[in-house]
Formats: sequence, structure tokens, C-alpha cells
Amino acid sequence: MNWTNAIMNSKPLQARTRAIVPIVLAALLAGGCASPSYTVTPQMQARAASENPAPAKDDDFPAPDSAKWRQGAFPSLEALRNMRTGMGKDQVRELLGFPHFSEGLGGAREWNYIFHFRTGAGPGYITCQYMVRFNDDVLTNGMYWKGPGCADLLRPPPAAAAPVVAVAPAAAPATKTTLGADGLFRFDGRTLADLLPEGRRKLDALAADIASSASVETVRVTGHTDRLGSDAYNQALSLARAGTVRDYLVQAGVPARKIQVQGRGSSEPKVQCARQAARAALIDCLAPNRRVEIEVSAGR
Repeated sequence: MNWTNAIMNSKPLQARTRAIVPIVLAALLAGGCASPSYTVTPQMQARAASENPAPAKDDDFPAPDSAKWRQGAFPSLEALRNMRTGMGKDQVRELLGFPHFSEGLGGAREWNYIFHFRTGAGPGYITCQYMVRFNDDVLTNGMYWKGPGCADLLRPPPAAAAPVVAVAPAAAPATKTTLGADGLFRFDGRTLADLLPEGRRKLDALAADIASSASVETVRVTGHTDRLGSDAYNQALSLARAGTVRDYLVQAGVPARKIQVQGRGSSEPKVQCARQAARAALIDCLAPNRRVEIEVSAGR
């Protein structure tokens, strides 16, 4: 017994013990012990869905070389598609892993990632930054991308193109709903996070009508822009907005297989505006051209 006490009270052993304690604590923190789980309630999810915070700007993203894990990761596209508002940190971590920047796991309200996506069969890839923000309930209330074309990578691969068939004269007439893009999205917005409260209410009502009708066969969502900006930019913007409306309708209960999406850019304007004295006047004049058209076709 005296021999054992002598070993335990020896200074070298005490020094080694003091050196091991920080390592053990660091391992526990890395394992998430500093971020205890919490229950996600429907009320908390409803608050997160209703907040609509301002989207992140490129300057809000941290510099990639400041990441703790600078190599980033090759994420699952399916995991990213499953990201929604109202998710807790445990659920985000299960889908995406730990954030790549030193932002903490307990009180942090923002997680940042560096993600890579293959561009083909070879080793080439593109790199994007992805930000997840949390509200006061520590639930996701915004997911944002930095990098050209990064958000579009999450769109499902297009189905094999079917031959275009002329509409038979006896087919039931289609009903078309036109929603002004200015009332649907924040300025220059295109994602689910950019949808305005009034736009969400209109889409909820439309989705309820579509979902309640057993006769609906197809829903065609077409995005349009004004002529300001390049053709390539306007084409991408119109397609992205149509895709976001499609995603919202699916979340609201419309079967995804019934929805077709297309972007027309600025090729089908409703109004023609002469050059105005001020840019603001021109933007106002072109407002009818910034729209999303939803055409619902029913069977006989």
C-alpha cells in the first residue's frame, strides 16, 4: 500500500496527469459533449419558418483559408436536399457533419462549410461555401450558398426529355395563374429563403387548390425576367425562381411528378418600356415582365 501511494503521489505522474486532462477535455468537446441535445417542437419549427431573415451576402462568408478543416468535404447531394428550416443542430450534423470553421458547437448561431462537387468522371471539381444559420431557438432559419451555380447543383437531374406532343383540341382547358416576382421574392432573390410572406401565402392557397383536385394532371411553372442584365443571367434567374416555386409547391403537398419547370429569361415580355429618364422608373415600368406563371392542366 505504501508503495502504491508513493507512485500515485510522485511528481512525474502528476505532471503527466495534468498534461492528459486538456487532451481528454478537447476530445470530449470535439465529440459534441459541449452541445447537449434539445427537443424540437412544432411551435419552434413554425417560428423558424415564419422568420424569413435577410439572406447572407458574399461578404458574410468567412475566408476559406481561415477554416479549421481547409480540405473541405464532398457532401451527399441528397443530404443537402434534405436541409430545411426548423432543424436542430443534431439533425444538421447528422446530414452534413461538423462545420469546417472554428465556430463552436454550443452557442454558435452560424455554421460554415467548404463543399466540393465533381464535374465529371475525372478528378476535377468545383468548390462552394455553404452557410447554415440558427435562430434564438437554435433551429435552422436560413441556408445560403457562395459560388456561381452552387445552389443549382441541388436541383434533381432532369428526366429524359419526352417528345413534344401538340395539345389535342378536346383536352380540358388549362388555367394559368400569374404571380409577380416582385411580390414573391426579395429583390434579386431566387431561393426558398428569399420568398416573401405574401408570396408564401399565395403559393399556399394555390397549392391547396391543386392538391385538393384529383383531376389535375400537370402543373407547368415558368419563370420570366425583365430585360435588365445579361441573357445568361436572366435565363438562370428565371429558371431558379421557377424551381423554387416548384420546391415550395411540393413541400405544400403537390406531387413532384406532376410539376414541370422552365425558365424563359426575358424572351417573352408582357410590356415594352422606352428608356426612362431614371433607372428606378424603368424598373417600375418593367415590373409586369418579372413574373412566375403557373399553368394547371386537368384531365377530362
